[in-house]
Amino acid sequence: MTVPALNVQPLDTGTTFRSQVYHALKQAITEMDIYDHDREIRLDERQLSDKLGVSRTPIREALTLLEQEGFIRLQPRRGIFVVRKTKTEIIEMIQVWAALESMAARMAAEHAPAAEIHKLWDLFGSFEQRSPKDHVSEYSDANIAFHKSIIQLSGSKLIQDVTDNLFIHMRAIRKLTIGQEDRAERSIHDHRAIIKALEERNADLAERLVREHTMGLAAHVQKHCDFLE
Repeated sequence: MTVPALNVQPLDTGTTFRSQVYHALKQAITEMDIYDHDREIRLDERQLSDKLGVSRTPIREALTLLEQEGFIRLQPRRGIFVVRKTKTEIIEMIQVWAALESMAARMAAEHAPAAEIHKLWDLFGSFEQRSPKDHVSEYSDANIAFHKSIIQLSGSKLIQDVTDNLFIHMRAIRKLTIGQEDRAERSIHDHRAIIKALEERNADLAERLVREHTMGLAAHVQKHCDFLE
């Protein structure tokens, strides 16, 4: 299976190169499907320099920041690699995400504007007359957007910042597993129940439903994702 390549565009030379390179690489890495193949994803400074249209200096500076945040690892004489987690590490990350997103749901139920909560229905409107399992790729995007929206509706910048560094792995695992068994159908059922709880301002129920929903992903990974070891 072909290892995915980073999708990056040339930069605007009018602003700080390091900042632009950092944000461009972080976004590209976050959007990669890092667990749907067996091989490690290796980055090449020369190729990044050519694609972004900048020298290697801001590339190296940005890579240092990304390494500090845990997105990549620099191995002497081997290269630069996108970090992939073990099964145990992924389960732990899902547990942390469950705690953070469930608190975000509580805060959203208590404080988020009703109009913003109602917009969550729009993510799944196209699935009223069709099954998510028959459109897994499209539903996967809606699923990921839903979880990001819950975090944003909390209004907590700290929760958003912490989950941003988990998102690369959460996104990849959610996308990888959503088509397995009947997860897509169960997922949309859970999402609708969560939205109703938010609209009813039932913070206790919203928090519990989000936590149980995410912990269901942890249980699925534990049972079915031995290939991550």
